[in-house]
Amino acid sequence: MKEQLRNYRRDFHKYPESGWTEFRTTSIIAEVLMGFNYIVLLGKDVIDESFVMGRPGEPEIQKHIQRAIRQGADEEIVNKMEGYTGVVAIMDTGRPGPTTAFRFDIDANDVEESTSDSHRPITEGFRSLNPDVMHACGHDGHTAIGLGTAEYISKNIDQLKGKIILIFQPAEEGVRGARAIAEKGHLDKVDYFVAGHLGFNLDSGYFSPRASGFLATTKLDVTFKGNSAHAGAEPEAGKNALLAAAAAAINLHAISSHSKGATRLNVGQLIAGSGRNVIPELAVLKLETRGESTELNEYMLDKAYKVLNGAAAMYDVEIDVKKVGEAGTAECDDELVSIMTEIAIGIPEFNTIVQDHKLGGSEDASVLMAKVQEHGGKATYVFLGSKIAAGHHNSKFDFDESVLERGYKIFTQAVKKLNGV
Repeated sequence: MKEQLRNYRRDFHKYPESGWTEFRTTSIIAEVLMGFNYIVLLGKDVIDESFVMGRPGEPEIQKHIQRAIRQGADEEIVNKMEGYTGVVAIMDTGRPGPTTAFRFDIDANDVEESTSDSHRPITEGFRSLNPDVMHACGHDGHTAIGLGTAEYISKNIDQLKGKIILIFQPAEEGVRGARAIAEKGHLDKVDYFVAGHLGFNLDSGYFSPRASGFLATTKLDVTFKGNSAHAGAEPEAGKNALLAAAAAAINLHAISSHSKGATRLNVGQLIAGSGRNVIPELAVLKLETRGESTELNEYMLDKAYKVLNGAAAMYDVEIDVKKVGEAGTAECDDELVSIMTEIAIGIPEFNTIVQDHKLGGSEDASVLMAKVQEHGGKATYVFLGSKIAAGHHNSKFDFDESVLERGYKIFTQAVKKLNGV
C-alpha cells in the first residue's frame, strides 16, 4: 500500500479544495469506494442541510463544481452531491458485531502554496494547481489513509464482523462540517469512533492514543450596515459602519479572561469602506471565540455579542451576526484509549507512545465524538507523529510521507481488533 497511499496523497495535494467546495475530492473518494463495494452516501444523505455552517453562496459553489469537473471529477457523481460535499461509506459484514466509525477530514486551507525551490511539492511536481488553496494541514494525508483503510476492509470482509462506517468529512477548517453530519444520525448507533491527525508537534514514529485540550469555539461573521454620504459635503448624513466595526474590534479584545480556565478571542479580518471621501456604508468583521470548556466559550460569546451590539448602537448602524462554525470540547474514553495503545505497541514503526497529547486548539471531531458518547459509544482522537517542513497552515507545510504507512497500520489494526471475527 505504500506507493498507493503516496499517490492518493499527492493527487489530493495537487488539487486542493477548501471547505464545502471539495467536489473533485469527494468524487475521487466516492469512485474509489464504489469500486470496493461500499454503500456510498452523497449529498443530502450525508448531511442535514439545516445544520450547515459557513458554506459559500451558490454562485461560488457552481464555480467550484465546474472547476472540479475540469480537473477530473466524475460529472455523474458530482450531480448526485446536490451541491454538498463529503462521503459516508458503509460496509456491513452481515455478521453480528459492533459498529465502528472512522473519520477522515478532506478539506484544504485558504493559503497560497510556497513556490520556493526547496519546497518538495515543487521539486517533485505535486504543488497545488489551485490559486490561494493548499493542503497546509495534512488532510490530504488523512484522506489517503482513509482510502487505504477502506481497501483493507473490503479485501478482508470475510474476517470481519459488525458494521464499519467511514466518514470523509468536509469543512473541518473553521469547524463547519461535523455538526451537519452528526445531526443526520450516522453516529447514533456507533459503538466505537476513532478520528485523528498527523503532525501536531510529534516527531515521526511517535503515537498518542489520546488528545486532550480541545477548545470549545464559535466562529462569527458580522456585518455592520450604515449609510454612505459625502465625507466633506454632508458627513452628518452618513452612518459609519467602518467606525462601528473598528470600535467593536478594539473592545472585543478588551473582554476579560476568566478565572475558571483559558479563554481566547481573535478578530481575524475586517473589510470596510469604498473610498477615502465616502462615509463607509458596509463593514464585515470576522472573529472567533474559544474556551477551555463549553461554559467558558459561552462566557466569551455572550460578552462578544454585547460588545458587537453596543458598537452598532453607538454608531447608529444595523448589525447582522451569522454563526459560521462551532465545536465543543471533547474527552477520550479510557477503554478505547487502552485499545489503541495496545495496537500501537504492536506496530514496530511506532517507537514512542505519548499517553496524552494536547491539541491546544479546536477540532469539530469533538462534535462527532460527543454524539457517539451521547448514545453510549466510546470515542477517541489519536495523533500520528510526523516530521513537518513548516507549521500547520504555513505555505511551506509538508510532512514525512512515511506517516501514511503508519497511519494505515494503526487504522487497519483497529479494524481488526474491534471488528475481527
